This record gives sequence, structure tokens and C-alpha cells, in this order.
Amino acid sequence: MSNPLEKFGSMVFGDRAMRERLPKETYKALQRTIQEGKSLDASIAGVVANAMKDWAIEKGVTHFTHWFQPLTGVTAEKHDSFISPAPDGGIIMEFSGKDLVRGEPDASSFPSGGLRATFEARGYTAWDPTSYAFIKEGILCIPTAFYSYGGEALDKKTPLLRSMECINEQATRILHLLGETDVRRVNTTIGPEQEYFLVDKELYQKRRDLVFCGRTLFGAKPPKGQELEDHYFGAIRPRVLAFMKELNEELWKLGILAKTEHNEVAPAQHELAPIFSTTNVATDHNQLTMEMMKKVAERHGLACLLHEKPFAGVNGSGKHNNWSMSTDTGENLLEPGDDPSQNTRFLLILAAVIAAVDEYQDLLRVSVASIGNDHRLGANEAPPAIVSIFLGDELTTVLGAIEAGQTLDPTVQQFMESGVKILPNVARDNTDRNRTSPFAFTGNKFEFRMLGSSFSISESNIVLNTIVAEQLSRFANHLEAKGCTKENIFGLIRDTIAAHKRILFNGNNYADEWVKEAEKRKLLNLQTTVDALPYFIKEKNIALFTKHGIFTEEEIHSRYEILVEGYVKAMNIEALTMLDIARSQILPAVSAYAGKLAESASKQQALCAELPCLLEKELVKKISGLASQLYERIGALDKAVLDAKDHAGDALTSAKYHRDVVNAAMTGLRDVSDELEPLVAREDWPLPNYGDLLFSV
Repeated sequence: MSNPLEKFGSMVFGDRAMRERLPKETYKALQRTIQEGKSLDASIAGVVANAMKDWAIEKGVTHFTHWFQPLTGVTAEKHDSFISPAPDGGIIMEFSGKDLVRGEPDASSFPSGGLRATFEARGYTAWDPTSYAFIKEGILCIPTAFYSYGGEALDKKTPLLRSMECINEQATRILHLLGETDVRRVNTTIGPEQEYFLVDKELYQKRRDLVFCGRTLFGAKPPKGQELEDHYFGAIRPRVLAFMKELNEELWKLGILAKTEHNEVAPAQHELAPIFSTTNVATDHNQLTMEMMKKVAERHGLACLLHEKPFAGVNGSGKHNNWSMSTDTGENLLEPGDDPSQNTRFLLILAAVIAAVDEYQDLLRVSVASIGNDHRLGANEAPPAIVSIFLGDELTTVLGAIEAGQTLDPTVQQFMESGVKILPNVARDNTDRNRTSPFAFTGNKFEFRMLGSSFSISESNIVLNTIVAEQLSRFANHLEAKGCTKENIFGLIRDTIAAHKRILFNGNNYADEWVKEAEKRKLLNLQTTVDALPYFIKEKNIALFTKHGIFTEEEIHSRYEILVEGYVKAMNIEALTMLDIARSQILPAVSAYAGKLAESASKQQALCAELPCLLEKELVKKISGLASQLYERIGALDKAVLDAKDHAGDALTSAKYHRDVVNAAMTGLRDVSDELEPLVAREDWPLPNYGDLLFSV
């Protein structure tokens, strides 16, 4: 890339392009929708569509698509060309306001959780003007919401936009009570850090488990893993650096503020972090980032793995959701200031977040529940399944003093002295960082660390926005009724901390002692997806979402069904893939190798009758015994999969059966295979091993 300043956003019909190409009044009307959340004036759609089409055609584009995010976890698009027939037998290039505003994909072919029958096919996509259109792979992509003929949301964007409006309404209400009447809008902002693995594409294609499931279902521990901790922030290898360079260029063209890149803890693992954006835009951008990672990796002979735990025994990958709230006047509502103890607005917002996370810890856990994340949570590279909040010593002291009715001295900025004269003294932040905490305050934002790498960030932010909005609504009701005096505000903060301080924990979340302590505090410990998902349809949670118009009750139940069925389907695919690999690759290879050893022993015995051939005989005996166990474990897994049909009547019952029975059979099969792998010569083992995959790039 010659000049990032020229290329950044070059493939986005953003503010710069709109200002240049739209009539002034049209531009202003569209900006009111984007910046203030005003209803879109339908009369301007045709003008915007024509300008957008001309801009795209100048860049060589011939097709457009309504780009949306169905409940599959990935994005969807259907391409239509601009061409229309002309009277003279030729063509003209057309793109109307109707084409821009509405599309009509088949709604019956996407997951709906029973909201749509197969014969009820009509669905609509609706233009989201708050997220800019962009050109991807030569196609004009228009971000849209997706809903059914009956108006039910069939996507992740619609409820996300609803939640953003909800928290905007309640946060603005609070700020007006505090006297900040100049604030017209509050947005939540997100900076999603994305972890991923890169492996050689040729090796990847030789592993059916990686191709079909995204993770290795077999694999013995290599001689070296991450024990030396030498990969974290280490020098980036040339092949990876070339990938990162092209990835940055592609993301910058799309207006994605890719900022930080580095090696992560595990070998072959890396991270990319962007600058904060509004939640809606950040969600779109993260989906594009994951897509571009895979495409760019292929161009470099690599495969990008986004599974939460692609390799057993080494760190998995997460997505750190850095969440904050900011006003249209440029204020970060989670900025403590120089003296947090005197920052009334900050303390009130902080108390609302604490109460929300405590009361709705179950929904936060549901928002990160998946079969992949079950392998990662609590595995020493991710927080445990218990939700808690880390605030750091200073804020904990401040809240403790408020609860006790004490007054604190003003905070004095502290500096760290290195003891080396030539090095500057560095200002110390008001809080440390706690990598074991699920929900940690990190200076002026909360970092929700439980999300899995492959996740859309929409679910977690729908929950975060909604639960905080609910608590802000309660605070506003209280202050409107009692009076918005300083005494009443601090009384509200004091009562909130006293009621919800059980969720605060600054220690080591990995420690066994914390599990016991969390149980004493009556915090939930929902260790698996199957444990967590039923909480989604608890009465209090249905009441929350329906009260704020985020989901209807039907939409909640449909998403619950999709999540439970998705868990069963994913585990079934993994079990079938495991059986396929074990039967067609591992078992034949092990039998052939045992035969080679036996033949070698026989030949040596023939050459020298006195030669005992103990090595070959003992090895053949051990391998043959394990091969027999392998065959038995294949049969056990096969039976578990076949018997699953007897537990298929109820989705949750089926999910529990797969978690308890199918998963146990898979573990048993893997244990035997992984014991066999080091006994078989490397050239005779049918799968690229962990050493090859983790250290070949």
C-alpha cells in the first residue's frame, strides 16, 4: 500500500464520499439518522441510491448485495447486478431507492427456531443507514437487518440496534436528571480484540477434523508447547508478517481501524485489536475482520483457525469485548477522572453496571455459550464460567468507603520509578489488569473476556446494553421519585453496592478457593453450554427483553431452540468426523505399522535364531493391545451416536445426552489414539501432528 491516508476507507461509501456526492439537504438528513438516531426520510433513498451506484460503478462494481447477519453465526449475501434492459436491446445501469431500502431473500432457508415454516419463505432485508455501505470482492455490500414476513427478527443486527436505542434512552434520561441536558445521544462503543491461529494450508487440508470442525479431534502433546512462554509478543515470523501486512491493507480499505497486532501465548496464535467504534459498526467490522482473515490467509498458503480451542493442551482463542459508553458531546461515561470518589456521574454509572452484571449474570453466561467455548472457559487462558467483576484496589476502596459512609482524601497520581536514571517515571493507572477476570474494569471501559474467538459480538452486547439500560431505568425512576439530590444519588449508590457487592472479586479467578467462595456468595457456576442455555428462557429474562422491546417472547424461544439444536448438530458433526478419521485413517495406519514391526521381527528371527527381537515384539504387543482398545472405542462412539435418536424427542434432552454420553465416548476414543500416536513412526502416522501444525509457519 503506497499511502494509508489515501487508501483508508477507499472502499466505503462513508461520510467523505457522501459529502462529496450527495446534495447538501440529503446529506444533512442522512446524518441526522446516523448521528442522532432520527427516523430515515424515505424520500431521500432514491438520491442516496443513485449516488452510491455511481460511486461503486466508478470503482468497477457491477453487482450489489444486501449484506446481513442471520442466526447462522456468519454473514449472508445474494448478489444482483445493476443492469436493466434498454429499449434499444442494450442495457442500462440502475439502482433505485427501493433496491437500496429493501431486499427479499428466502427466509425459510435460514435458522428460525420454528418462527417460519418451510413453505413460509418470504423474508425482508432493510437498509441500516447507520453502518456504511462498502465494496468487498468487487460487490457493493449494503448492511441490512433481516426479518420475516410477520416482522420477527431473524438476524443478530435487529435486536442489537434495538438494544442500542434502549440504552441510549435510559442513559440520556439519567444524564438529563444530572443536569447534562445538552446530551442528545449516548452510544455504547466496542473494541473487540480478535485472537486466531495460523497454520500451513497443506497441513490443514490433511486434517479432516480441522476442515469439518475447526478443531483437532486427535493429537498427542508435542515435545514443546507454550511452556517457555517465548511466543507471546515475540518477533513475528516473515510469513505471518506478510499476512498481517496484507490483512491490515484490506481492513483499512474497508474503514476498519485495525490498530494492534502481535503474537499471542500459544505457538501459531496471534491477535489483532481495532480502535473503538460504535457497537453496531464494531459488530459489522468484526464480522468482516474474521472473513478477511480467512481469505487473506489462503492467499498466503495459510489457514486461519477461529475455533475457541483448536489444539488440546495449549491456549485457546477468545475475543475480548471492550465495552464503554460515550455521549454525542464527546464524554466517556466510564472515565473515572482524577478523583473517582468525587465523580458522581461515573460512580452512578458504575453502580448501574455492577448491579446489572450481578442480577443478570446468567444472561451474560448464556451470551458466550457454545460447544467451542466449553473447551476454553476456565482452561487457564480464559476466565472460568463464573461471572464476576474486577475493579482494582482503588475503585474497590472508593466503593467500600461510600458503603461505609466515609470520606476519602483526594487521589494523588502515582508514578512508577524504574531505578534507572535515563528512563522516565511512568504514571500508574488507577487499576491493575486481571487476566483471569471475566468482566474487568481497565481504566475507562469494561473488558468482557468470556467471548469465544468465532463469536459474533452481537449477542454479548445485546445483553450488556439491555441489562445496563434496565438498571439505569430503575435508577432514573428512583431519582425522579425521590429527587435528584447529591444525598439521594450517593444513597442510591451506597444501597446498590451493599446489595450487589458479591459480584466483585479482585483475586485469582483460576484458584479452587474462588470456586468455593463463589458458591458461598451464591454466584452461578454454569460450566457447560447445556447448563447455561435454559436460563435464556427464565421468566425474569423473558420479562427483561420484552419490557424493553429487544425480543418478543416468540423470538426468545426461537433463539433458544436454535442454540440448543446447534449444540447437538455441532457435536454430532464432531462425533461423525471422529469416527471417519479413526476408521479410515488411524486404525488402518496402526494395523499396517504393527504388521511392519511383526514382519521385521520375523525377518530378524529368521536371520538369527538366537536374536530375541524383544523391542519389536514388545512394541507390537503394546500397539496391538491399544489397537484393540481403539477398535472397541470406535464401536462405543458409534453406538453412542446411533443411540442418540432415542433421546431426540426434546432438544434439551438430546443436548444433555450428547454432552454426557457422546462427549464421553469421544474422549475415550481420543485418549487411546493419542497414546498410540507417539508409538507409531512419524512417516506412518496418517495425520500431521501438533508439532507440524504449531511450528511450521
